[in-house]
Amino acid sequence: MPKSPERKVWSESYSEWFHKVIAEVPVYDTRYPVKGTGVWTPFGFKIRKGVTQIIREELERKGHEEVLFPLLIPDYMLNKESEHIKSFEEEVFWVTHGGTSPLDVKLALRPTSETAIYPMFQLWINAYSDLPIKIFQIVNIFRYETKATRPMIRVREVSTFKEAHTAHATKEEAEGQVREGVEIYSRIFERLRIPFVRSVRPDWDKFPGAEYSIAFDTVLSDGKALQIGTVHFLGQGFAKAFDIKYMKSDGGYEYVWQACYGISERVIAALISVHGDDQGLVLPSEVAPVQVAIIPIVYKGKEERVVKRCHEVKDELARSGFRTVVDDREEVTPGSKYFTWELRGAPVRIELGPRDLEAGTAVLVRRDTLQKTVVKVTSLSEEAEKLLASIDAHLGGREEKWMGERISRASTVEDVRKTLEEKGGIVEAPWCGSRGCGEELEVKLDARILGVPYNEGSAGEGHTCINCDGKADRTIRIARSY
Repeated sequence: MPKSPERKVWSESYSEWFHKVIAEVPVYDTRYPVKGTGVWTPFGFKIRKGVTQIIREELERKGHEEVLFPLLIPDYMLNKESEHIKSFEEEVFWVTHGGTSPLDVKLALRPTSETAIYPMFQLWINAYSDLPIKIFQIVNIFRYETKATRPMIRVREVSTFKEAHTAHATKEEAEGQVREGVEIYSRIFERLRIPFVRSVRPDWDKFPGAEYSIAFDTVLSDGKALQIGTVHFLGQGFAKAFDIKYMKSDGGYEYVWQACYGISERVIAALISVHGDDQGLVLPSEVAPVQVAIIPIVYKGKEERVVKRCHEVKDELARSGFRTVVDDREEVTPGSKYFTWELRGAPVRIELGPRDLEAGTAVLVRRDTLQKTVVKVTSLSEEAEKLLASIDAHLGGREEKWMGERISRASTVEDVRKTLEEKGGIVEAPWCGSRGCGEELEVKLDARILGVPYNEGSAGEGHTCINCDGKADRTIRIARSY
């Protein structure tokens, strides 16, 4: 990881860094004896809680209501939407026995919840007045991931899965909901200071059962893209499979139109990865479990006075709404305490010693740049608040700049390959739109077509497809990805 406050690309050390940080903070313990699972530690769970709180706030602000559906799905329900289940048939965990007795009906651990939720929609929706429905849940889902697992990124138990499901009277309303879903997700990632691009996934890589899918991708420091959220227009496919109809004003019936969208703990992996540095975590203030860490600088004979003042400062900051701690561990040097709170990503550190008490000052250290400032102790709350805002703004601007530098343009397959190998990131190129051409291109480059830029026009028009030399009518984004 780079020691500079500006982010840089590293490749061979990134995976090692990520595993080391989540273990040493600790955030997430991978030693649980089931492959592809992990344990959120108390500190990691606080980060998770901060992220899910932002997700809840943004969804509820737009009228979504939180629900909780069962984990178990009967096989006959899972099989109702053939395209959907076909994509998951190799990934489903099945429950076949209760104790030693075989079950009459095989039960799936949900790989996602369309087939659990939509039979209930069929019961809840009768008339136009029952629409729209906008619900979400934050639950665990299970998929038998056969590739190499990675903590939070490629797992068998997704322990933080937010899925929203909506139903509407018309196609226009449902597509409007897709746009709202994109807006909600954009706001979530902006609050987390995670940079992103939005792309319409190619048909062969859309959510099974959807008419089209829009994905959010970021770029990690090894140059690979990570999908951090998806929004799907489902049309009436699931409604027809589950017979979800409403009575119109003329007495006739119509199938509902639907949308759904999901985020997993990949967003927490991205949060850790895009902001982190050599010292460990760098966290935006909204999700930092500790926003201000206070370190007493003690000298023999003056310990009690300094520690007492540190706790008074803590109480003053807490009354102003800051999440703060005093690290008054004995037999631990101030330098070791600095290391602890830099590792844990506390945005602000306050150092307070006997000389500071005499001068009526304190030293503030910002986590993103490690820059120190001396301020009057009487204005600590105001100074800390300004510093947190400055850090958040800096993180957002720094990551947007870094992301922008990793979006490249290319006009030939060789140019794309060279960029992906030497620089990584996302490469934009003209494409004809043919599925066969696109799939061939993915094989040639050992890369993934992320899709066509969402709501950014058809910049590929007037160019030649980089793969088949046919007429290009769109731009595609290509990346090596997780």
